[in-house]
Amino acid sequence: MSKPTGPVVIRVWNGDPDDVFALFPTDPADNAGYLCTSYQHIGQHSGADYDLCIRKSRPATRREAAPLLAELRRIGYRPRVIQRASRRHREQRMAAARGAA
Repeated sequence: MSKPTGPVVIRVWNGDPDDVFALFPTDPADNAGYLCTSYQHIGQHSGADYDLCIRKSRPATRREAAPLLAELRRIGYRPRVIQRASRRHREQRMAAARGAA
């Protein structure tokens, strides 16, 4: 799996303040580009439904995000933290999945 450089959304699952995760809105996790790549301390990489994850979580605070961002950097990512993905991010993910990026 490639190590994305670019936008990342850091969130915390509702009801579990210790479960912080990252969403890479421009990095497809399936051939259609419907799923984006995600990363958590436990489980690490997986595909994620961006919209569902946003509905089931809240934005991470800087303090909550810091350990996960440090881990991502340690394994080769160069994340640029954003609050929410835009339509352009989704379009980039879909294009990358089609091989047009």
